Amino acid sequence: MKLERAFDILFHQLETLPRADCLSAKTGKQWQSLSSREVMEAVNAVSLGLLQQGMVRGDKVAIAADNCPAWTIVDLALQQIGAISVPLYPTCTLDDARYILAHAEVKLAFVGSAALHKKLAQALDGRSCPLYALNPLAGLPAWTALRDAGRHGDLRQLAALRSSIRADDVFTIIYTSGTTGRAKGVMLSHRNVLSTVIATAEHTRLPAGQCRALSFLPLSHIFERAGVLYYLFTGTGVYFASVDSLSTSLREVRPHTFSAVPRVLEKVHDKLVGKARDLSGWRRRLYLWAIARAEAYQPDQPPRGLAALQHALADRLVYRQWRAAMGGELRWVNVGSAALQPRLARLLWASGIAVAEGYGMSETAPVISANPFSAKDVRIGSVGIPLKGVELKLADDGEILVRGPNVMVGYYKEPALTAETVQDGWLHTGDIGVLEQGYLRITDRKKEMFKTSNGKYIAPQLLENKLKESAYIDQIMVVGDGQKFAAALIVPLYERLQEWCQEHGITYTTNSEMRLHPRIVELIEREVKRFNRHFGSWEHIKKFSLLDKPWCVDAGELAPTLKLRRKVISERCRALIDTMYRHA
Repeated sequence: MKLERAFDILFHQLETLPRADCLSAKTGKQWQSLSSREVMEAVNAVSLGLLQQGMVRGDKVAIAADNCPAWTIVDLALQQIGAISVPLYPTCTLDDARYILAHAEVKLAFVGSAALHKKLAQALDGRSCPLYALNPLAGLPAWTALRDAGRHGDLRQLAALRSSIRADDVFTIIYTSGTTGRAKGVMLSHRNVLSTVIATAEHTRLPAGQCRALSFLPLSHIFERAGVLYYLFTGTGVYFASVDSLSTSLREVRPHTFSAVPRVLEKVHDKLVGKARDLSGWRRRLYLWAIARAEAYQPDQPPRGLAALQHALADRLVYRQWRAAMGGELRWVNVGSAALQPRLARLLWASGIAVAEGYGMSETAPVISANPFSAKDVRIGSVGIPLKGVELKLADDGEILVRGPNVMVGYYKEPALTAETVQDGWLHTGDIGVLEQGYLRITDRKKEMFKTSNGKYIAPQLLENKLKESAYIDQIMVVGDGQKFAAALIVPLYERLQEWCQEHGITYTTNSEMRLHPRIVELIEREVKRFNRHFGSWEHIKKFSLLDKPWCVDAGELAPTLKLRRKVISERCRALIDTMYRHA
């Protein structure tokens, strides 16, 4: 069949690659699956139930919930009747929810928890808006009430409405979290997302109809939402989980693939590396040797001779255990949203898991470029090559410009901002990059670059990504706008520091006490100086302060996409920053 709208993907799967486990989730201790046909029947019934509730083409409907089959069913049901979905992050603040619901003029909403029900009820400020629960909630009708009401609806009416939906119709408005200011409503069409899904499938060449995928990144972000459509298109069974249950879900589902942000993989990596603390003697030395080998592995330069024998030994004794901890069948991981530490990418490639780091934006639905899953073609440290149909060029100042079928319709109710962002068909990303033999490398955000008092420009993200290659640095934010030199706020990787302290006989009671220990400060200083050598003298980090706890989304220091909210962090750490420059 010809695919023109995002919801056509479900019909495509049913006709060509039907699955018994189209969508699955855990209920209690058991995984429950819906077949392709059951999903289709539920989608059609919900569409008809929504029509009975008075929903019409163009109405905005909010979805605020954690990942579950009902999320995707409702999303597809809205698409079929021309309603426009407006996802909200489960972690969104009351103020953000109030703004989005009002700005989008939401007519109906779905919530996934009692906390989200309370938040949306408050955010609506008394405005009339029916609420439905995606999970059983006291006092709220369930989404299944719409499904049950629509089961006896007129499928011919639905078919006529479905056929009237066009590829360029808007089907979702994604409110970008942003790192400053109000969220912008990115309008995406069926063509935008469908072009990404098809191009990604061609780029990754995931074996059709043969895989299971774990979905745990929030569906409110277009990265995971397009990812689920990609799984449906390739006939891959989708198993919904949460980051908190990731270890258990990996063991039970034994997925072949999933999408992740670097922070998730860093936590997986920390658990694998942390196992060294439980070992002693030659076993510990062997484990640390295997880690060191993995973190230096180059997938495009496979080991030969003695090195190949050593790698095979490390695989048999250590890497095989890592694969088992991740389910035993994991082979492909898509990574986006932020820069992936090269040492972590190398470690996963060494253990037999292909990691494809990519680049995208909500405004590009979302993928612009990605690394192939081919060891000989991957370029660690880059974000790969443009997807088929996507054009990319660099402006005179290095800004990345993008043109293609994936570029958004525009910002909702923001024609001036849309015209500023998309000029002559080219989307101005705001990111600075370089092209190296066709592979794109991101160096910074245009608006995040700053100038020192000496008149030198500094790209903080470039420095941050490099220093995060250190085994002892978890998070870092470079500062120095208008100052004589660059400095940094650093959150150490405390799991690694605990091992280091144990090896060097250092005692402490808390992370706060540990970070102040002179030998810990000395260790981080050595790491900073080691990486400073990669940059010009004016870019060197001259001073730093160590923080005792990581920045997080709940505290507002990270956007839901896990990007640094620099203004928030700067304000909260003003005293530390001022101290670093007081006697400069």
